[in-house]
Amino acid sequence: MRFVYGSAIALAIAIHVPSAITAQGGAPMETARAVAGGGITVPGWVGKIDANEEKAGQVLNNAKFAPDGAGIRVTTGPAVTYWNPANRATGDYTVKATFNEPQYMNLNNHPHPYGIVIGGNDLGTPQQSYIYCAAYGNGNFIVRGMGPDPFQMNGGRGAASPAVNRAGGPGQPVSQTIAVSVKGDKVTCNINGTDVASYTKAELVAPGKLKSTDGLYGVRFAHNTEAVVTGLAMTK
Repeated sequence: MRFVYGSAIALAIAIHVPSAITAQGGAPMETARAVAGGGITVPGWVGKIDANEEKAGQVLNNAKFAPDGAGIRVTTGPAVTYWNPANRATGDYTVKATFNEPQYMNLNNHPHPYGIVIGGNDLGTPQQSYIYCAAYGNGNFIVRGMGPDPFQMNGGRGAASPAVNRAGGPGQPVSQTIAVSVKGDKVTCNINGTDVASYTKAELVAPGKLKSTDGLYGVRFAHNTEAVVTGLAMTK
């Protein structure tokens, strides 16, 4: 496993336990909200909230996935993964998109991430597997997945990188361009033009992790987060 510009950093966030979480600085517990007018209104797309969200009584329609100009505005609610069953990538490929957070931390009291999903197999079922690379608006990123239980690739609290853009403060805009590539034996996460983490397939395609790097691709958002996704595409 190789990290580029990575260093361990303490973040008081547990992305896979989103229904009851303590914010940085000892802030009150933050629970996943329900988004007014929620649901998926982009044709062809589906989604799945995290198992812990379901146990807490959340439903997919408590998050919103809607057209926004040339992009898609995602507003959560519960932590959720979205994909289009027509979007499948195999062999060597790169999946890339830009995430524009118009008002950093407008729905939460600490940073929450969003990013690219690849290697999706059996999505929406108890046997699902996928991996994602996601950025926070405070200069940090995480690489995690489901296999079907959550697994971590760059530590329980993610890592910092100078490649990840930082918002000027709460309520300020911040944008991240995230790409996840599969090339030969390597899977690499690139944020804003810089490789921030790289793994061998043997590290990822293993019991309790990915079934394959071939599979569906999409986007992943933590709870109580809003951003507009543009330019989502797969290239060979």
